[in-house]
Amino acid sequence: MSPWQDATSIAAAVRAGEVTAVAVVAATLERIARHDPALGAFTALVSARAMARAEALDAARAAGEALGPLAGVPFAVKNLFDIAGLPTLAGSAINRARASAPRDATLIARLEAQGAILVGALNMGEYAYDFTGENAHDGPSRNPHDLARMTGGSSGGSGSAVAGGLVPIALGSDTNGSIRVPASLCGIFGLKPTYGRLSRAGSFPFVDSFDHLGPLARSVRDLALSYDAMQGPDAADPSCAPRAVEPSLPGLDGGIEGLRIARACGYFRQGLSPEAALATDAVAHALGVTAEIEIPEAARARAAAYLITTAEGGALHLDRLRRQAEEFDPDTRDRLIAGCMTPAPLVIKAQKFRRWYQQQVLRLFDKVDAIIAPATPTTAPLLGQKLFSIGGETLPVRANLGLFTQPISFIGLPVVAVPVPEMGGGPLPIGVQVIAAPWREDICLRIACHLERQGVARAPRPREMR
Repeated sequence: MSPWQDATSIAAAVRAGEVTAVAVVAATLERIARHDPALGAFTALVSARAMARAEALDAARAAGEALGPLAGVPFAVKNLFDIAGLPTLAGSAINRARASAPRDATLIARLEAQGAILVGALNMGEYAYDFTGENAHDGPSRNPHDLARMTGGSSGGSGSAVAGGLVPIALGSDTNGSIRVPASLCGIFGLKPTYGRLSRAGSFPFVDSFDHLGPLARSVRDLALSYDAMQGPDAADPSCAPRAVEPSLPGLDGGIEGLRIARACGYFRQGLSPEAALATDAVAHALGVTAEIEIPEAARARAAAYLITTAEGGALHLDRLRRQAEEFDPDTRDRLIAGCMTPAPLVIKAQKFRRWYQQQVLRLFDKVDAIIAPATPTTAPLLGQKLFSIGGETLPVRANLGLFTQPISFIGLPVVAVPVPEMGGGPLPIGVQVIAAPWREDICLRIACHLERQGVARAPRPREMR
């Protein structure tokens, strides 16, 4: 089995008996053993569980039972997802003392119900408060395109594992950009669904009013396949909207005819590296986009998102900060402490602005069906890099990799990050966001699929791992 085989092909081969699920899982575990010491993507493997699951799938097929659309497909999850029998780390040292999770997170159970096979838990930034993929306790996850560079975070292990060919699908979380930033820096596809679309039950929270869960993959079809398998209401998560499943796969090949697409201007045209500008230009050209649209007060939206993030995150961790402050990554700890001290009137003001901003942005979708915007301001920085310069301005790396993602997740819009490889002749990919109105993930995925068919958006194989 090729390590670059997509989930759709793996499942078809397993269902047809061309390969066994046991062989798929064994090859996956062997590749992880060979390459993960360099990548730092995984923090735990569930090898025995995965092999037992594969054996059961093969036995079911031999007995003539129908297998699901993800039959035999290996996947892994950010270590803030509950995995039965493992403590849920959320990237922290403190959580290592927690009792093991009694059951799997809802999204794990839903993927496995469709035949997928969990192989392990993935590295992440501490308590998801990170854009770099550098974990102070487990070490950094490394970018497969250049092992000296960041994956982005906080779903850094998810980005590294998928981009490096260790698994075809991984799950991550996105509060301010933690799926889209790793997707951009690692050169893969990532879906941040509408807030409330996918259940968060069985995941460790960060900012309840912003947190989303979603998949990362090397193809749009795999992204849609996994997303469709995870949809549906869940009484265990009050934020999960009671909506019927809306399959996205059937409409993937529908093309973009009739869709009104515009490019975000103003704030989203500023502070771009040449690579980010070229990638967004390439996507706009491939879509035939000439119209521009301004998202009002995006800079203020980002500021309000930061304020609410620190306040909600600080409140969540207040007891841990009081008892075990020395066990936090100092960078995470200090920002959470600042959040604990944020005056309540400022948070209330930010929430009032949030409601106004949401109303203004939703009105834009009376004029357009989708908006494209850069995903990150730059390609992957070096590990340990603290600053980067764009347009003569020097910015802190950790705070600003989410420059263009925060104003979007602030109001829970669905986004697919699409990878545009080797912009400007360099070896590093960078991503572009495809943004739609709430509950219109299908539009994001259709546009992403069109870009993939055009060859503009694709997940390149890392040169070091070909």
